[in-house]
Amino acid sequence: MPKIKTNSGSKKRFALTGTGKIKRKHAFHSHILTKKTKKQKRNLCHFTLVDRTNVNQIKELLAIK
Repeated sequence: MPKIKTNSGSKKRFALTGTGKIKRKHAFHSHILTKKTKKQKRNLCHFTLVDRTNVNQIKELLAIK
């Protein structure tokens, strides 16, 4: 069996935590920031965990078992 390649875009966007969960960045924090409130921008700058419904898809892309 050939080795499975990791999806290059995914490895830049997702990271594993120490407990094995997958963390991601929030969307909507890269441009058009003038119309967003300070509170909204502040809350978007933190990392969050990937929803459990998407975990298997992300693990496939990252070639994690």
